[in-house]
Amino acid sequence: MLHRLLFNLTLAFVLVLAVACGGAPESGPVTETPEADAPETEAPPTTADAGSSEAATLGSSSVTGTVTYTGAVPTLRPLKMDADPACAAKHDGPVQPRILALGEGNTLGNVFVQVKNPPAGTYPTPSEVVEINQEGCLYFPRVAGVQAGQTLQFRNSDGILHNVHGLPEENREFNMGMPPTLTEADVTLTRPEPVFPVKCDVHPWMLSYVAVLEHPYFAVSDESGTFEISGLPAGTYEIDAWHEKLGSRSGSVTVGDGEAGTVDFSFAPPG
Repeated sequence: MLHRLLFNLTLAFVLVLAVACGGAPESGPVTETPEADAPETEAPPTTADAGSSEAATLGSSSVTGTVTYTGAVPTLRPLKMDADPACAAKHDGPVQPRILALGEGNTLGNVFVQVKNPPAGTYPTPSEVVEINQEGCLYFPRVAGVQAGQTLQFRNSDGILHNVHGLPEENREFNMGMPPTLTEADVTLTRPEPVFPVKCDVHPWMLSYVAVLEHPYFAVSDESGTFEISGLPAGTYEIDAWHEKLGSRSGSVTVGDGEAGTVDFSFAPPG
């Protein structure tokens, strides 16, 4: 009896101590949740996701301009297309690099121009397909822009093997062999990102550039150096112009309803 009394007193003391320290003992063993089992955090939103969910309002204003090149024009070596006789046979003579697309008066083509502060809101994905053609073992156009989600189509008009290798950072890298029997291949880029290169792994001189935007306010200058961005509402806009070797230039313009503002850009070799 004395042993049973001592046992009951000890058990009562343990229970009292447990309650004083935070409550009744747990019914099962305590185990730590491994870090690998912790819930994953969501990826940061894209530029389009971070903006207003309301549809953006298109306007009747526009921005136009001319891009020029100043300074000495470098002498560039012809492309070494004789590495593939099938490419060389598509031209009557040496082919100059297309790094500087100069027109009369040293106007500059292949400059990507965009509005850096577009009106807030979402923009519908265009149904039109943006095409980049492989012709004469060159990409045409050399510089292109698409909206996020818009179809980008690569065409093969050469009837020979090409390999389209895009190197975006925000979107998934793509690498597509295009034999003579494959005349077109589509790519959809869903996340906005700055200009990135597209090359051909078969012909190393082939190069193109693509930018992905969440809005439609961009253009590429032609060899006359001119560009136009239309459909803007009235407002003040920051305009950015990018060239593959000469860097970027920026400008600002204010337009009223139905007005056409002008921003010109000048590029010069570094140094």
